[in-house]
Amino acid sequence: MESNIFISKESGRLDKLLSLHINVSRNQVEKLIKDGLVNVNGKVVKKPSFKLLANLEVEYSFKDAPKEEFKDIDIDIEILYEDDDILVINKPTSLVVHPAPSVKEATLVDWLRKQNIRLSTISGEERNGIVHRIDKDTSGALLIAKSNFAHEALSKQLQDRSMGRYYLAVINYPLKDNVIVDKPIARNPKNRLKMAIVEGGKEAKTAFAKIRTNNSIELIAAKLYSGRTHQIRVHLSSLNRYILGDKLYAPQNIKHSNRIFLHAYLLYFIHPRSGELTEVKAPLFKDMKDYINKNFYEGVDNESFKIGRIKEYFKNLNTNFTTI
Repeated sequence: MESNIFISKESGRLDKLLSLHINVSRNQVEKLIKDGLVNVNGKVVKKPSFKLLANLEVEYSFKDAPKEEFKDIDIDIEILYEDDDILVINKPTSLVVHPAPSVKEATLVDWLRKQNIRLSTISGEERNGIVHRIDKDTSGALLIAKSNFAHEALSKQLQDRSMGRYYLAVINYPLKDNVIVDKPIARNPKNRLKMAIVEGGKEAKTAFAKIRTNNSIELIAAKLYSGRTHQIRVHLSSLNRYILGDKLYAPQNIKHSNRIFLHAYLLYFIHPRSGELTEVKAPLFKDMKDYINKNFYEGVDNESFKIGRIKEYFKNLNTNFTTI
């Protein structure tokens, strides 16, 4: 097991201070404590409410990822980048990222384990290695931590926004302007399968940039400033715009494709080991690439192609975008 040590800088509950230090949920830390994986000044502490005093040494460990066989998953997944600490894959559509009680099919975590890829264990057995998630129906770049050292560093980047993602999407009707939607998101009180803009919900901010229009449809780019469930889809629906193929949020009269045309195209982060800015592009899958080639551009795979320079669409946010 991988062991870590930190010195408490203040007094307070053990579960709260440890949760803040390693940047994971209190529930995850509570499980570590109850499993006997946390020591204070050399003694095991199993009470999450233990009063931790300032300047005490806290040692914590994570269980190794399980090695047993998992559900069979007959799918090829492209690895875009890999080293000793991290892995970036191009997630196909219709693939669930991690197991859950409601998930019956094989998941990305099952595939990772089947490949015998070493995974971080901070997030518990069901989410080994998963730093951030992508919706089942969305494709594109997904970052995975192979070590707990990397997972801690990358989780902090999610919080301070030094990690981010740019998406490509095809919507049913052109945007009026480049726009920033800054509206809170929470579970839809009328439909538990959906999220919605809800007063008092979690902070959520997305920038949308127009790329090219073809009659009633438009190719757009989206930049996330937060990572809420269904964030891009919810913020677009607040503009009465919908992604082609989105059977959950789009009205029935919107043309549906066999998949939702939403793809995490560019992922950027600070490498936890080298400290260097790292960017990874995820090539479009054939169905979405063919659709864009047919309706907007030819030669979409060319790296000098305009959408390949996706960051350029988000320059001068204060002057080129309207905020709502």
